[in-house]
Amino acid sequence: MLKIGITGGIGSGKTTICKVFETLGIPVFYADTVAKQIMVSDEILVKGVKAAFGEESYTIDGVLNNKHIAGIVFNNAAELAKLNELVHPAVFRAFDNWVKDIPASTPYILKEAALLFESESYKMCDQNILVIAPEEIRLQRVMQRDGVTAAQVKARMDKQLSDQEKAKLSDYIINNNETESLIIQVTHLHQLFLNIPE
Repeated sequence: MLKIGITGGIGSGKTTICKVFETLGIPVFYADTVAKQIMVSDEILVKGVKAAFGEESYTIDGVLNNKHIAGIVFNNAAELAKLNELVHPAVFRAFDNWVKDIPASTPYILKEAALLFESESYKMCDQNILVIAPEEIRLQRVMQRDGVTAAQVKARMDKQLSDQEKAKLSDYIINNNETESLIIQVTHLHQLFLNIPE
């Protein structure tokens, strides 16, 4: 089956678009959600995190000590890269296991990931979709959703690749600008993917 990557900057609305694909019967692998789960369930990853950041990375009950990890990787690019080098392969393993359980009759699946290009997992997909939206709309969405300031959202945006850089690596673009129909854009791509030979 075809593997389609889907990504977008913070507040672009990629999760909303994935939900539309799900209503069409397309399974979606949410890499960022899975990453949070495997931080405590993937034994190889847990061992790696403890070795890199100390035993105090987890509580006695096996719960991830987010405060401890954040204190190390926040504003430290080298330490963040070290964490990503542990997490990304574990997400790839989880994705491979997830795909094994998908019925063979499924025409295609989506892999949704905020760091699709940064983690280079786009190379494991047959095609890639980029979701874009104007910056002011993205700011408003994230401020409302997370209860944060515009400055905090901008700081998070600045840590991600720009849409221009992502567009160069993308096969398709969905414009989530609140004027163009998402349903029309998604159904158009859905029909395209159904007709791509495996």
